[in-house]
Amino acid sequence: MFEDVFVFQPSAWDDRNWAQISGLPLEEVWLPVDDTVTIFGWFIDAGPTNPVLLWCHGNAGNVSHRLENIRQLYQRRISVMIFDYRGYGRSTGVPSEAGFYQDGLASYDYLIRQRRIAPERLIIFGRSLGAGVAGEVAIRRPSAGLIVEGSFPSIQAMSDHHYFGIPTRWLMEVDFNLAEKVRALHVPLLVIHGEQDSIVPLALGRQVFEAAPEPKRWYVVSGADHNDVPFVGGELYFREIATFIQKVVTKHR
Repeated sequence: MFEDVFVFQPSAWDDRNWAQISGLPLEEVWLPVDDTVTIFGWFIDAGPTNPVLLWCHGNAGNVSHRLENIRQLYQRRISVMIFDYRGYGRSTGVPSEAGFYQDGLASYDYLIRQRRIAPERLIIFGRSLGAGVAGEVAIRRPSAGLIVEGSFPSIQAMSDHHYFGIPTRWLMEVDFNLAEKVRALHVPLLVIHGEQDSIVPLALGRQVFEAAPEPKRWYVVSGADHNDVPFVGGELYFREIATFIQKVVTKHR
């Protein structure tokens, strides 16, 4: 119950012609993760040699809520694979931390095995809760780099800040310990955070950055809260992402 209230907040799917509405070449992807779970996503192809971003979104909504953000990346010739976790949007199953990791790994494996995308072209991106999923994929599969935005060290760290340190293990079976994951990271890391983040304070994002080994970069979007970072950051925000991606991908060429 507590996980459903505080952690997993999926939105029902609105069955519309999202490709027509967005003007993006949305290719539907259906991935069977196991005997009971099939996840849904979109692949937006910006070209056969361009970088590919595997997008692990946050704890609320579904893939249709990220289309304007994806458009900005696509316009910069970055392909995007975005998927809904189990229990979100059109994906089946029930949300869980272990299930989220399985969904992220299945999406990665789809890109490598079925789309034949080399790991050197692949950057893993995670926003908020999705940063924990992205971190898990990044330490278990090869890639060119990892980007996290609005990230926090762990669910317990969030409880320490918002709920006076109540042990989350008493109420929930989730951890999403990103700080532990990034300590084992072997690829370049970009940590992005909103300066005025009221949900995940800047100091928690900084803890994620400090836990990671070099090479890494810390980028703060002035005046941004938790959910408006791309829009407040604007051109400078997308330039930061594009520059990081170009740098880590070029290194392998």
